[in-house]
Amino acid sequence: MSDVLVDVQDLKVHFGSHRGGAIGRRASAVKAVDGVSFRIHRGETLGLVGESGCGKTTTGLALLRLLEPTAGRVTFDGVEMTALGARDLRALRKRVTMIFQDPYASLDPRMSIGRIIGEPLDIHTLTRNRKERDNRVAELLEMVGLSPDYRNRYPHEFSGGQRQRVGIARALATEPDFIVCDEPIAALDVSIQAGVMNLLEELQRDLGLTYLFIAHDLSAVQHFSDRIAVMYLGRIVEVADRVELYEKPKHPYTQALLSAVPVPDPVAERARNRIILQGDVPSPIDPPSGCNFHPRCPRAFDPCNRVDPALCTPESTGGVNHRVACHLYPSSFD
Repeated sequence: MSDVLVDVQDLKVHFGSHRGGAIGRRASAVKAVDGVSFRIHRGETLGLVGESGCGKTTTGLALLRLLEPTAGRVTFDGVEMTALGARDLRALRKRVTMIFQDPYASLDPRMSIGRIIGEPLDIHTLTRNRKERDNRVAELLEMVGLSPDYRNRYPHEFSGGQRQRVGIARALATEPDFIVCDEPIAALDVSIQAGVMNLLEELQRDLGLTYLFIAHDLSAVQHFSDRIAVMYLGRIVEVADRVELYEKPKHPYTQALLSAVPVPDPVAERARNRIILQGDVPSPIDPPSGCNFHPRCPRAFDPCNRVDPALCTPESTGGVNHRVACHLYPSSFD
């Protein structure tokens, strides 16, 4: 059995558009995800971070084929998901699920909590009768810290944190191996976020789950992830172990992101060198030539505007777990 559970190679998701909206104009593509590659090992949490609009959520949706990829390959536990037909894909969906960002929008307000959590059980015929189904729903509610007595209530009767716990229970209903967590705490109050994060960690430990944890909160990602991938304008620019990335960031974009994370020590906060990026994120319809980041990079030089850097291992790190796409570092292409 391979240690790699999810293998993503050169994943692309391009959306068609028309410049100016005029009929008959030449169509161009919005390159939401443009050649993303990474691996996730069994029992691991890979954090995926970047600014809003960089393609994080689109990557997560394409992994599960909730959005169809334009190109590339996604392999789950040795099975190429991107090559599966509808019937085989449906059978595999029991093992791959998603927790959505907005607990207000992801739960059907017309359905009771019991029906919401029980729906995956019905779709995949995982229980033999109503009593067995109700017992499983009660078990899932207790697993996420909610009372089984809540099964007849509706989403509007719960707080944001409770709704997200319902969403987690629904994701767990089919006993999955891999869960895409799409900013699961972003819509919650700060006081509630820690409880949801702790719950996800406990579930991973008890059930052996593997996560792709999508977020823009770098502090949360640092606490929760084993490895972190940094994304910019549809591409991954750096991947490293959690400690390595925060202590020795290589890519100028990663350095800028980390410089913006608040430090609880006022003295240390005042002494920090804050990196302020100039300009706006370019349009994914017409990304820059060469490195996507070069128009905003404070360290850009001649090759950056002409040559797209490959994601590879800098010689200075001496290991394969830290990979960066930047011309600043001599690299060994392994």
